Amino acid sequence: MNAIQKLFAIQYPIIQGGLAWCSGWRLASAVSNAGGLGLIGAGSMYPDVLREHIQKCKKATNKPFGVNIPLLYPNMEDLVEVILQEKINIVFSSAGNPATWTSTFKENGMTVAHVVSNVKFAQKAAACGVDAVVAEGFEAGGHNGREETTTLCLIPMVREAIDLPLVAAGGIASGKSMLAAMALGADGVQVGSRFAVATESSAHENFKQAVLAAQEGDTKLRLKSLVPVRLLKNDFALRVAEAEANGASPEALEALLGRARAKKGMFEGDLFEGELEIGQVSAMLDRVESAEHILQAIWQEFLAEKNRLSQLDLT
Repeated sequence: MNAIQKLFAIQYPIIQGGLAWCSGWRLASAVSNAGGLGLIGAGSMYPDVLREHIQKCKKATNKPFGVNIPLLYPNMEDLVEVILQEKINIVFSSAGNPATWTSTFKENGMTVAHVVSNVKFAQKAAACGVDAVVAEGFEAGGHNGREETTTLCLIPMVREAIDLPLVAAGGIASGKSMLAAMALGADGVQVGSRFAVATESSAHENFKQAVLAAQEGDTKLRLKSLVPVRLLKNDFALRVAEAEANGASPEALEALLGRARAKKGMFEGDLFEGELEIGQVSAMLDRVESAEHILQAIWQEFLAEKNRLSQLDLT
C-alpha cells in the first residue's frame, strides 16, 4: 500500500472529485464501495441537505468516505458545524485559505487534504498542517488556477516542494493518465469529469449527454477575474467570453453570472443559460457508466500499462 491508500484506508489510490451538483451520497458511496474514496460535494448543499447526504452515505457504505468543502462559500460555519456534528473523518477543502479551518478539522481528529493549483499554495497548505495535497492542473473543470499550469508541469513541481502524500488532479480519467501522474510523483489521483457522468452522479441527464458530446476545444477557462472555472461551450459561456473580451469588470461578470447558474445547468439541465463546469478530458468521454465500472476500468488499465512499460526493451 502506498501513502494515499494508507492515509485514507482505501483499496485503490483513486479519489472521486468533489463535483458540486454531481457528487451526492449515491455517487460517493458507490465509489467508496468499489474501493476508492468517495466525496460528498458540499459546495452545492445547504447545511440540512449536507446532513441528509452524510447520513444516507453512512447507511449506504461501511467504507471510508469524505466531504469536499469549498472554503469561499458564505455559509462555511454552518457547513463545518454539520461536518463536526456528523463526525466526518475525512475532509477535502478547496477554493480558499486552508489556514481558516484546517486546525479545527485536525483538532476534531479529521484527516485533511487541500486542493491547490500552484506550488505556493501547496507549500501554504503544508504549513497549515494538512495531511495531503491535491495538485490540480489547468485541464480540470470547476475551480481552477489563474496560472494555467498543466498537470504535467504542476505535479513534479509540487512533489519537489512538499513532503506530503500527493494527489494529482486535472485531465485524469484513465489508467494511462493515472500511471503518468504517478510517474511524475503523485501517490494517487483524483478523477472528476468521468465520475460527473457516472450512473450515480446527481447531474441532470441533459448535462451528462452534453459532456459526452463535447469535442476538443469545447471547454475554456473563464471568469478568471472572479474564480476561474472551466466551462463547456453554450450560450452563457459565449456571453461570458464576449464580456471578458470587451474588458468587463469583476463586478460586471459577477452580475452576468448571477445566482444558481451552475445549478441551472448541471442539476436542472438548462444547456443554454446554465453554467456547465467540466474538464478538458470531457472530449475523451463517450458513455455513462457505473462508478464501480469506472474505477475498475481505470485500475485495470493502470496495471496493464504499468506491466507493458516494464517490459519495454529500450537498450
